[in-house]
Amino acid sequence: MRRIGIIGTGKHGSRYANHVVNDLAGAKLAGISRRSPDGIEQAKVWGCNYFKDWQALIADPQVDALIAVTPPGLNLEIAQLCAAHSKPLLIEKPLARDSREASALVSTMESANCPLTVGQTLRYNPVIAALGERLPEMGRLHSFAVDQRIEPSTLAWHDDPEAAGAGVMMHTAVHVFDALKVITGLRILRVMATMKCVHSSRLEDLVVMLVECENNVFGTVDVSKVGHARSGRFEFICQKGQLVGEQIHGFLEIVEQNRVTDHRDFEPFPTILPLLTDWLAFLDGSGENPICSREGLYAVQVCSAALQSAEAGEWVEV
Repeated sequence: MRRIGIIGTGKHGSRYANHVVNDLAGAKLAGISRRSPDGIEQAKVWGCNYFKDWQALIADPQVDALIAVTPPGLNLEIAQLCAAHSKPLLIEKPLARDSREASALVSTMESANCPLTVGQTLRYNPVIAALGERLPEMGRLHSFAVDQRIEPSTLAWHDDPEAAGAGVMMHTAVHVFDALKVITGLRILRVMATMKCVHSSRLEDLVVMLVECENNVFGTVDVSKVGHARSGRFEFICQKGQLVGEQIHGFLEIVEQNRVTDHRDFEPFPTILPLLTDWLAFLDGSGENPICSREGLYAVQVCSAALQSAEAGEWVEV
């Protein structure tokens, strides 16, 4: 039985905790740490220990592995202590506040030979998986257009540079960049970005980008938290037609000439549980690391290049 500790059990972290408690065979929630005193009541409900300080949770000999669902400003410190105690870590995206911190985090865990997994859960979305399966049959990929639009954030730390590092670039686009690589198999080589603050005061909440990938493939990426509606549309313009997927509203279409020739709907599907299942199999030696540290680092590196581009007003290589 793998004994799991979770650092950060707010809205998103509590999803991880509920899955560990109710759905994950072979694992036990041993302890949680949360800044809010609500964590005391959560620990009672989940039947685990509560730690006021996350450092004590990591050091506890009754905890075998950690999950961190915290603002990325804490991630490097968490990884350093996990490495010191040789405890595997699953860390929610983004891996860090910027590419420098992300590189240091990855190096720390690799030097200690300590397993690190990144919670890029969008790749477990069924539409994203189906896009990856169907894209090869569409012939040569020429270009793409992606949007990821979410309601304005209500979390104060999302506008705090020390805690968040950046705005929607790090907390929304990071998902898109990872998903694009999973679907196409192509890395982004350079980016040109522009961004602005609409509702936020310090960190960007609207970004539009041009991106150039391997194989001379170009695309646009549009991410925001400004309008009161959600969308997550991936469009791939290919030799044989267009492949379209909407990962939030759950459908996939193939368009040939002026007709939709194939349409498939998908039921909503929890993405955290399959990640946890694969992570546990990896820790037990019966599976690969589902999302390795270098993949999380790549996504942050693209985000950092895009932020540099928006500041400089020019193309920036990843």
